[in-house]
Amino acid sequence: MVVSCFELKFYIMSDNKSKQDGRDDSKVDANDSSEVAYAAKEFGVTSAKVKEAIEAVGSSRKKIGEYVKGN
Repeated sequence: MVVSCFELKFYIMSDNKSKQDGRDDSKVDANDSSEVAYAAKEFGVTSAKVKEAIEAVGSSRKKIGEYVKGN
C-alpha cells in the first residue's frame, strides 16, 4: 500500500476517540457536541453558554470556567 505524505499526516493527526491519554483535557472542542455537553455539565451551565465562552476566550477549559463563573 502506497500512502502519500498528506494521507500519512491525516492519519497521524486524526482525533482517535478510542485513545484517551489526557493530552487534550485542557481544551474543549466546540465542534464536538459531547465535549461541549461535558463542559456544560462540569460548569453547571448550558451548552450554549460554553460555546459563547469559547468564542469569547478560546478553548482553554480553565478560561471557559472563569468566563462562565464571571458572567
